[in-house]
Amino acid sequence: MDCLLVRHGIAVEAEQWDGSEENRPLTEKGKKRVRQAAAGLAALGCRPTRLCSSPMVRAYDTARLLRSAVCPTLKVETRDELAPGASPEQVVAWLRSMPAESTVVCVGHEPLLGGVAGVLLVGKPITGLALKKSGAALIHLPDGPTPGQGKLRWWLQPMQLRILGNGKAATSIQRS
Repeated sequence: MDCLLVRHGIAVEAEQWDGSEENRPLTEKGKKRVRQAAAGLAALGCRPTRLCSSPMVRAYDTARLLRSAVCPTLKVETRDELAPGASPEQVVAWLRSMPAESTVVCVGHEPLLGGVAGVLLVGKPITGLALKKSGAALIHLPDGPTPGQGKLRWWLQPMQLRILGNGKAATSIQRS
């Protein structure tokens, strides 16, 4: 199994939003950056079998933008396990219900995603693991979602994904 953790894009600041926290949307800049990061994921050959999101609007809209670039035939599934307030252990327990050959994209929030990465990679949440907005990490789970047994394939900042999506990385490599 592969688990791709993706943090939602830049959202309207909570202090500037009059609606409920659940409905706080992405900004226009956030949407643009998510599209660019999604192009980077596509350039990496990302081929998910499941696309799951927190029910929060900013995460769900991020997942919809990812779907357009990397998996247009998949439906975005909302999961309470990816919502703020959930625990990394809840996410890992839910991942256990997936088939072993799955590539699951989990779009959510910090500090939850960093906590999930910690549990999968070292067996417990650890400080210092955090995805930036529109950042992503791919963790291979050779024996399924077993705490401490995951193998980090890559951890990319949003800027790195944008560069991959623009093809600049390939150009730079060819010049060297």
